[in-house]
Amino acid sequence: MSRRRAANKREIVADTRFGNVVITKFINTLMYDGKRSVAEKALYSALSDAEKKIKKPAVDVFSEAINNVKPNLEVRSKRVGGATYQVPSEVRPSRSQALAIRWIISSARGRAEKTMQDRLCAEILDACNGRGNAIKKRDDMHRMAEANRAFAHYRW
Repeated sequence: MSRRRAANKREIVADTRFGNVVITKFINTLMYDGKRSVAEKALYSALSDAEKKIKKPAVDVFSEAINNVKPNLEVRSKRVGGATYQVPSEVRPSRSQALAIRWIISSARGRAEKTMQDRLCAEILDACNGRGNAIKKRDDMHRMAEANRAFAHYRW
């Protein structure tokens, strides 16, 4: 971490189809080895499949899924007098969005469907409906923060 000044954030251009910055971030996280077109094709076809299944606009389904997975609390390790405590703290909006994107992608990659389009579609629909591995991950994080609420006074 830089001691001089905070690193400046790069501006992310909105995606071409929906004009949404979050979808661009999702594609960037989904992409392997700089193969953007493959990641775009996987996400766009997953969103169109989800749109057909749920009969809502694809952007609304996607944003609802991201908002359902976003965590509010997390635990951070804090060392106090030789002991390490798991201190619950609130999550910044940018970090919660990044975590939600990461969790949806990792949960989709762990699914059993045949193609990545099917996996992404199923995981986005599950997240939209409040179930699935990504939601479970968020609930586990909230449960851990709730269990360690006694150490909240160590917050910095």
